[in-house]
Amino acid sequence: MRVSNVFVTVVDVPQLEPIAPYRSHVRTSSTTRSAIVQVETDEGLVGWGEHNVNFLEEISGEQMQKRAHDWLIGRDPLNINVFHRDCPLETRLKSGIELALWDLVGKALKVPLAVLLGGIVRAKVEVAACMGIQSYERAGEIAAHYVEQGFGTLKTKAGANMDEDVEMVRGVRDAVGDKLKLRIDPNRAYSPEEAAELCRRLEPYDLEYLEQPIPAEPLSDATWLRSQTKVPIALNESVTDPSSVIDILRADAAAFILPDTHIAGGILPCVIIGRICEAARIPCIMHCGHDLGPKTAAMVHVAAACSAYSLANDTTYFGLEDDIITERIKIESGCIAVTEKPGLGIEGDPERIAKYKVDC
Repeated sequence: MRVSNVFVTVVDVPQLEPIAPYRSHVRTSSTTRSAIVQVETDEGLVGWGEHNVNFLEEISGEQMQKRAHDWLIGRDPLNINVFHRDCPLETRLKSGIELALWDLVGKALKVPLAVLLGGIVRAKVEVAACMGIQSYERAGEIAAHYVEQGFGTLKTKAGANMDEDVEMVRGVRDAVGDKLKLRIDPNRAYSPEEAAELCRRLEPYDLEYLEQPIPAEPLSDATWLRSQTKVPIALNESVTDPSSVIDILRADAAAFILPDTHIAGGILPCVIIGRICEAARIPCIMHCGHDLGPKTAAMVHVAAACSAYSLANDTTYFGLEDDIITERIKIESGCIAVTEKPGLGIEGDPERIAKYKVDC
């Protein structure tokens, strides 16, 4: 089997309330922009992938497709190890192609991806509802809505203002008490000293963790921060590949690790990270970059096959107006069931892809 064609299409899918408008300390958005990868083979199989391209001003679907076409055509789509060894493409594009190749391998062997990754250790994968920065009142309203929807974990953005962060957390706790595990993500907004102050103010609210409150480097700052507070510290932007996780563990810089396929380079690096953390007895959480169907499906398979992904994994999928796959992924009582269909278990919908395509 050889790759006969590849297509990379940038799409922009609207989000709905309460996800939209999704405000971080950096920007506010109401759409999910992703690149959808379609890999065709000379035996008629088609694999689907996706990588996050939100907020990248110079992104070009045409350029990504040309680069993918120039390198991928004629290659064996089933040897993922060789793909990782030889692929010279930029990490995001590489990850989108890699998802599509895993989808092809599963379809060729007629088994779900999680089986290929070593077997299913959890038949249902818990997911965390997400929300942008909100006021005290609105945070409470959204939290109560998520409890009604059956979610057990909430992740919020943060970082624009420390007082605002604390009021938002207080709003959640006043509205729903401990019915939601709570994690907040300032996206590197604070200095180590400011983060230590924020942690002291948040200690009464029993956070599951505080995600990447400080810059990704140096790791010694995260190690210092952990010594200043009882609030668990999680790292995401510091997690770029498996070797970065080894550095984090050596520095004792995090209680939780959050990789993402479009940063780490695909599914296999996230699995390797999971194995490293399993050995180190550190929990992993799959990060969400406002994902559509293919990347959400990939998250489910990774978490289903790796024991370390034992907590609720981030998602904004429930907040999409639509998707580019033929059948929406179902979230029931805060969980996604692992599909029995081969590969990722999804198929791209050409009509929806055309509807949401962005010319670039």
